[in-house]
Formats: sequence, structure tokens, C-alpha cells
Amino acid sequence: AKNGQYLLSPDQARNYLRLRLEGLEREEFWTVWLDASSKVIEAECLFVGTLNETAVYPREVVRRALHHNAAAVLLAHNHPSGSPEPSDADVKLTRTLCDSLSLIDVRVLDHIIIAAPAWPTSLAERGLM
Repeated sequence: AKNGQYLLSPDQARNYLRLRLEGLEREEFWTVWLDASSKVIEAECLFVGTLNETAVYPREVVRRALHHNAAAVLLAHNHPSGSPEPSDADVKLTRTLCDSLSLIDVRVLDHIIIAAPAWPTSLAERGLM
């Protein structure tokens, strides 16, 4: 997916994010900003961490949402360990970002965890958002 391309299904989003995040040595937190019709405005790596964690600052995520005038966002990060299981911290962060972004009318569509070779985990599909 490039800027201007549509991400209309969870599988399209997963495949797009796998291409960007699979095989990285350090944890990275990405956002894919979308307009009201689910067209990609921008995909960007906001935070880079260590082998097993990344500090994510909700204020910066909100600032980027406003910068892009986004209507929605897909959140994603990778687990270099190879386990796609969300941690308690991942779930808590997702809920914090959902709350923060809802204040400016930006919908969080999903938070996807990429961990090769496993199939990416969708927190939305698991009901963790």
C-alpha cells in the first residue's frame, strides 16, 4: 500500500504491515494514517526501541494524527522474539491510544503485532480494544 492506496480489509492491512515490520531486529511502533474512505495518507515509524520494548508516547501519536488530519489509524509494532502474543502492556497502550485519539475524533481500527514467522495478531479481532 502506498500513499493514496486503500486498505479496506484486515488482511490487506496485515500484509502491508508485514512487509514493513517483519524481520526487524529492534521493536518499532508504526502508524498508518487513513482518511475517511480508508485511503492511506501516510505510514510512519514513530518510535524505535530495543529488542523487546519500545516507549510510545500518546501525546506524540495525537500530534501526528492532527498533523495528517487523519480520520482513522492502524497501529502496529513488531516482536523480534517471534511471538505474536500481545503483552498486558500492549493491551493497556492500545486502550490508552484509543481513548486519547477518540478525543480528536480519530478511530483506531486495529493494533497489529508482527512476529515472523507467525501470522500477525489483531487486537481488534481478539476483542482487546
